[in-house]
Amino acid sequence: MAYDKAIVNRINRLQGQINGALKMIEEGQGCRDVITQLSAAKNALNRTMNIIVSENLVQCVKETMDNPDENADELVKEAVELLNKSK
Repeated sequence: MAYDKAIVNRINRLQGQINGALKMIEEGQGCRDVITQLSAAKNALNRTMNIIVSENLVQCVKETMDNPDENADELVKEAVELLNKSK
């Protein structure tokens, strides 16, 4: 699966959020601010994972439609496993 630039940008922003939280901890900032920053990073990570899983599911469906002889059950099982891991 090829990842588009938007996914790479999301990961880069996520790295920035994590680095920001680390800097806040090193500077001794308050718990509330650190948790807010980490919560934003967690939400961004979850959204990124959801986008990747949904794009993978779309790709699986397209492959099944293009190649009806391919094992559709296996592709669906893989997509469901990825969805479960992303939770």
